[in-house]
Amino acid sequence: MYLLILLHGYAVLVMTLQEMVQTAASLYPERRAVCFDESNNKAAVIYTYRTVINLATKLTDFLREHCCLTENLEIGLYCYPGIDLPSWILGILQVPAAYSPIDADAVPILSASFIKKCNFQYALVEKDKVDKFTVTLGHLFCQDSLEIDKVGLILFQRNCSNVDVNLLRDSVNDKNGNSSLTSNREAPILDQHETKSSKELLDVRQKHCLAYVLHTSGTTGTPKIVRVPHKCIVPNILHLRDLFEITPDDMVFMASPLTFDPSVVELFIALASGASLLIVPNPIKMMPQELSEALFQRHSVSVLQATPTLLRRFGAERIKSTVLSSNTSLRILALGGEGFPGLNLLRSCKGKGNKTQIFNIYGITEVSCWATCYKVPEDVFSSDHRLDSLVPLGTPLSETTVEVKDASGSTILEGEGQVFIGGQERVCFLDDEVTLPVGTMRATGDFVRVKGAEMFFLGRKDNQIKRHGKRLNIEYVQQITEGYCQVETCAVIWYQQEKLILFVVPRGILVRKDLFKKLQESLPSHAVPDELLLIDILPFTSHGKIDVSELNKIYSSHLSSRRCDRKLSKKELWERLQCLWKSLLNLPDDSSSISKDSLFLYSGGNSLTSLQFYGDIENMVGRTIPGLLEIIFSGSIGEVYNHVLKTAFPSEDQNLACNYSAKRKWNECSGEEPSRKCMEPESGTSSQAEADIIGFIAISRGNGWFSTDELLINQSNTGQGGIKQRQLVAFSPLASSNEMKSEDEGSKILKSKHGESVAKNVNITERVSVKKIPTQENLGATEKLTLHIRWKSNLGKCVDASPLVVIPATDELPASVYVGSHSHMIQAIDLYSGKVRWERNLSDRIESSACVSKCGHFIIVGCYNGLVYILRSSNGEIHWTFTTEDAVKSSAALDPSTGLVFIGSHDQHVYALDIYKEECVWKFHCEGGAVFSSPHLNLVPHHLYIATLGGLLLAVHPVTGTPIWKVFCGKPVFSSPHCNKDYVCVGCVDGNLYCFSHFGEKVWQFPTNGPIFSSPCIPSFTKEVFFGSHDYFTYCCNLEGNLLWKFETTSTVYATPFVFHSHNLEDKTLLAVVSTDGKIWILNTTTGLIEGAEKLPGEVFSSPIVWGSMLIVGCRNNYVYCLDLYVSKNNKTL
Repeated sequence: MYLLILLHGYAVLVMTLQEMVQTAASLYPERRAVCFDESNNKAAVIYTYRTVINLATKLTDFLREHCCLTENLEIGLYCYPGIDLPSWILGILQVPAAYSPIDADAVPILSASFIKKCNFQYALVEKDKVDKFTVTLGHLFCQDSLEIDKVGLILFQRNCSNVDVNLLRDSVNDKNGNSSLTSNREAPILDQHETKSSKELLDVRQKHCLAYVLHTSGTTGTPKIVRVPHKCIVPNILHLRDLFEITPDDMVFMASPLTFDPSVVELFIALASGASLLIVPNPIKMMPQELSEALFQRHSVSVLQATPTLLRRFGAERIKSTVLSSNTSLRILALGGEGFPGLNLLRSCKGKGNKTQIFNIYGITEVSCWATCYKVPEDVFSSDHRLDSLVPLGTPLSETTVEVKDASGSTILEGEGQVFIGGQERVCFLDDEVTLPVGTMRATGDFVRVKGAEMFFLGRKDNQIKRHGKRLNIEYVQQITEGYCQVETCAVIWYQQEKLILFVVPRGILVRKDLFKKLQESLPSHAVPDELLLIDILPFTSHGKIDVSELNKIYSSHLSSRRCDRKLSKKELWERLQCLWKSLLNLPDDSSSISKDSLFLYSGGNSLTSLQFYGDIENMVGRTIPGLLEIIFSGSIGEVYNHVLKTAFPSEDQNLACNYSAKRKWNECSGEEPSRKCMEPESGTSSQAEADIIGFIAISRGNGWFSTDELLINQSNTGQGGIKQRQLVAFSPLASSNEMKSEDEGSKILKSKHGESVAKNVNITERVSVKKIPTQENLGATEKLTLHIRWKSNLGKCVDASPLVVIPATDELPASVYVGSHSHMIQAIDLYSGKVRWERNLSDRIESSACVSKCGHFIIVGCYNGLVYILRSSNGEIHWTFTTEDAVKSSAALDPSTGLVFIGSHDQHVYALDIYKEECVWKFHCEGGAVFSSPHLNLVPHHLYIATLGGLLLAVHPVTGTPIWKVFCGKPVFSSPHCNKDYVCVGCVDGNLYCFSHFGEKVWQFPTNGPIFSSPCIPSFTKEVFFGSHDYFTYCCNLEGNLLWKFETTSTVYATPFVFHSHNLEDKTLLAVVSTDGKIWILNTTTGLIEGAEKLPGEVFSSPIVWGSMLIVGCRNNYVYCLDLYVSKNNKTL
C-alpha cells in the first residue's frame, strides 16, 4: 500500500511503515539492523536486516493463519524491550494490522481499561511474561492460547463476554463491500459531519489505514486512546530522516518506551534508512553509568532522541565528559517531550570542541508524533552570546500545520496564545472518533509567544498559575534556577494550588539559604518559591518526563514529618489515607473514592508497597502505630483508618465505621482455652503414633532438615544404604547421589533411587534451552553446570510456598514433594517421576510451606482462611484442623523431642499444637506484631525463636510457651530466624542482617542496600551465613559478620538460599540462589563464582530445595519444578 503526500512542496509516493523497512532490508540485507545489550557482561545480540524480516514474516504468516482478518485489525503487544521487538512490530504491520503496546508495568486496572476501550480481539504476549500477563489480565482472554514457534510470543484471544459486539460491527462489510454503521455511541460523531462528502472526511474504518494505537500518559488529563494512521506518521519519519541526515552508518538509540510515540520515530527512522537500532533493558535506562557505557563506549550511538529529564539523568560531569565531549560518537541530539533546557545549562555541559547537532523538537501524542523542529545554531554556545533567551520551537514539519490562537479562537501573528496542531491528513483518531474533517486541528494546551515569525514555548496551560494577583509560568522559575552552577537539575510544582515548591538536585555542596537568596534577587516577588527542598534525584515517568505526582508525594511526606504534634481531623485522615493508597497503587489522583472495604494486597499492592504505605502513614501522623502493618496486609482501608484513628488519636467518643467481624475469635472457634501444662510423651494416642514412626529424612528451605532418631535408625531394617547413611548427608543432599550410582563405572549418568537413569526419563523431562552464562570476572574457569527440567506439576495458580521433600528409609514408600499454591491446592508429588500422588483443595490460598510430623504420617500446612490443616501424608485426607483468628502465612516448625508443632498467625499469636491429641498446648501473644515468618526451633539451648511484623525477635520456651528474652529490630521482620549452636540470625526490612547470641545479646549487624525478606541459611557444615536482599545481591558473611563475597543477580532476592555438596564437581560446596525474575543461580560457596544458571518462565518467590542431583522450586507461572543438575563438560549429572 502506497501513500501520496507532500514533502518539501512536492507530491511524493511513499510507503507504509512496514514497506519502508522492507525496502531498506532489500538494499542492506546483511547489515546490522538491531542490537540488544543487556549490559551484564554478556556479548550484545545482533540481528541483520535479513534476520529481522525473516522473523517478522514467520509471525505474519502465523497471524494470517490463526486470526480472523478484518480491514482494520488491531493486535495488542505485551512485552519488554528485546532483540525481537522490531520483528514483532513488523510482523503485526505486515498482516496488515495495527499494533497496540500494552504496558507490562502499568497498574493492571489501567491496562484492562485500555484493552476494553480499544476492544481488540487478540494480544501477543512475550513468552517469558505469560505468567504475569495471565495473573493480571488473563481474565479478559480465553484460557486457550497458541505458542508461535521460534518467535517467542503467545497468542491470546479475547473472551467473547469481554468483547464489545457493537464495536466489532465496524469491521464487518455489507454485501456491497461498504463498512457497516458503527455503534450507537459513535453516532453523534457521524452526525456532526454528515453534511460533508466522503472526500472531505477522514475515516478510521478505511481499509488497513492504521499503523498503531496508543494512549496518552494522562499527565494532562484523562488518558485518551489515539489511533494513528500511516498517513499521519510516515511524513514525520521521512522529514526527520532528512533533517538528521540518517545514513546506514548511524546507530540510533531506542530511548522511549513502546507506549510513548517517539519510540515509533526512533524505530523507523533507523530501520527505514538501513541504520542500526540499539535497544537496552528498561532497568539500564535508570542507571546513568551503565547507560552511558552502553551508548557511547560499546556501541557509539550517533543519534539520540530523549526528554531533557533523561539527558539530565546522566549528570553534568558525565554529559560533558562523555555525551557531549569533543570525541563523542553522538552526532544528533534531539530533545523533546518537555520544555527545552536553558542554553546556559547546555553550554556548561558541552565539552570544548564538541560538534553534536542539537535540535528542539515539539509535538503532542494526539497528532503523532512531532510537529516542529529547530536546529540550535552552534554560535549560540559561544561565550559572547546571550544565554538567557529562549530557544524557538522551530518550523512545522512536512504535512503539519501549526497555528497560534488567542482566547477568542482568533489566529495571532504576534503575542501570546495557545498552539493548535493538525494538517490535511496529519490527523489521529481519539477515543470513539470514527470520521473527522480533513485538516482537523487539535488544541495542545501549550502556550507560546509569537515574535518575528518564531514561537517561544511558555509552558502548559496547567503550568500557568495566578499567584499574588499576578500571572506566573512555573517553568520560568525552573529555567532561572537551572542557571546557577550549584544546581544539577530542578523541578517546580504548584502544591495543592497553594504553595510553590522548588526541588533541587545539587551539584556538589549547595547551601539552601544561599540559593534562596539568589532566587530572591533574580525573580519577581510573586515568582519566589515558598519552599526549597534538596533531593538526590528527580523522579521521572516511564516516558522520561518529570513525575509531578511523585514530587507531590515527596512534599506531602515532608509536610507529614513536621506535623507530629498536630492532630488530624477524621476527614483529613481519611482523605490522606486515600491519597497515599492511590499514589502507591498508581491510581489517578482524580479517580473515584476508595471503597472502605478495599484490600491493599488485592488492589495491586505487594510486600514492598505495603511497607511504603506503612511508613508513609506513620510519617503522616508523626508516631509509630503498633499492629499497623498486619492490618494493611489483611484488613481493608476502612480497618486501617480505624486502627490509625484509635491508636494515634485516641478519644472516648470514637464511633468506628468498620469492624473486624471477618476475623474469628479463638475461643469461639476452638471451644476451649489452651492448656499451659508441659508436654511429655505419655500413653495413648501420641505414644501409639510414635510406635508407628516411619523412618525418613525431611528437607526444607534454608537447609532445614529433620530425620528420625538414632534408636529408630538402629531398629530400621534398611540395609547398608538405608536411612542411617542418609542422615549423614542431610546437610549435603548431593552427596547422597553417590549411593545411587550405576554399577557400571564407565557410565557417567547416575541412576535414580528407583533404578531409572535420567537419560531414560525422556517421557517426563522437558528440555530447556540453556542460556550462556556471563563471561565476567566472577565466572569461574571450571566446568559449568546446566539444569534441565526433569518434571513440572501444575497447581493452578502461583506457587509461592517452598517445597518440602521427604525421603523415606525404605524403597517401599515413595520419596515425595509436598507444596501448596494460591489455587487452594496442595499436592504430594513423587520426587523422581513427577507423578501426583494426591492433591487436596483447602478453603483458601496457601503460602505456608508444609511441615512433616515427627512420626511421618502427617503434613502440617497453614492457610489464608486462618486454619492449620493436619493432612495424612499417605493420601491427603484431613486428620484435624485448628482455627486461629487470622490468616496463617507462617510455616510450621517441629520439636523432635516432644512432637509439638509450632506455627504463627497474623492474629499476633504463635500456637503450640499436639496433633496427636488434637489440642493446643499453649498460645503466645507476640506483643502487637503479626507472625508472617516461620518459627525456628533450637534444641540446645531449647528455644523457639519467633520474628514479628512489629519488629520483635523473641525467644520462647517450647514446652511452656513462656518468654525468655526479646529484642526490637526497629522495623518489620519478614525473614524467618535461623541459628546454629552459637548464634541466631534474622533479616529485617531496614536492610540489616542481625546476629544475636542465644541469650539475646546483639553480636553484630550487617547492612545491605535493600530490605531483607530472605531468611538466612546457616548450614552446620560450613562457617558462613548466606542470604539475599532486595538490592539484587546474595551475600556470604562469616560468623563474625564480615563480608566474604557478594554476588549480583538480575532481580531482587526474596527466597532463602540452599547450600549443598557435590563429590562429583571437584568436591565443591555449592549454593542454590533464586531471584524473583525466575533466574536460578548455582554459585561456588567459597568464591561466589557462577557454576551454572537457568531461567524459569515466571517470577519466583519460593525457596529452592536440593536433594541428590535434583533442585525443586515453585514458580508464579502455576508450576512447581524439579530440575536435574548436569556437568556441562561431560554431560553428566552431579
